[in-house]
Amino acid sequence: MKIIEIADYDYNWNNLYTEEEKKIKNILKSILINIYHIGSTSIENLKAKPIIDILAAVDDINKVDSYNDDFSDIGYKAMGENGISKRRFFIKDYTDKNGIEKRFSHIHIFDINNKFDIERHLAFRDFLRANKDIAEEYV
Repeated sequence: MKIIEIADYDYNWNNLYTEEEKKIKNILKSILINIYHIGSTSIENLKAKPIIDILAAVDDINKVDSYNDDFSDIGYKAMGENGISKRRFFIKDYTDKNGIEKRFSHIHIFDINNKFDIERHLAFRDFLRANKDIAEEYV
């Protein structure tokens, strides 16, 4: 059974995102268009699953697969589309001090022309950022 952890907002989440963003930019530099911190850890003062969610938009989704080894080198496992057509999904896990394996982050990569999936992730984040009362109900 997998336990879902919900944590109080941690101001370090943004720093963790920034560290991962730099690594991703270094890998995808020639095809990367935009990169964003999304998900509940991107919404200040919101309790959240402590998993850094990252969205990247690239100029051609088909090129991403050639970077799987580079992502592996920084701790990510390539998951392919993982249930969402024309997405590339990566996960990064770690083992905590008690020997328990936990998820650290997700990367969702979409082609820049996939406006629907990019905009729905950003709209959800931006809506919760702008509506603190609704964000509090989200958890």
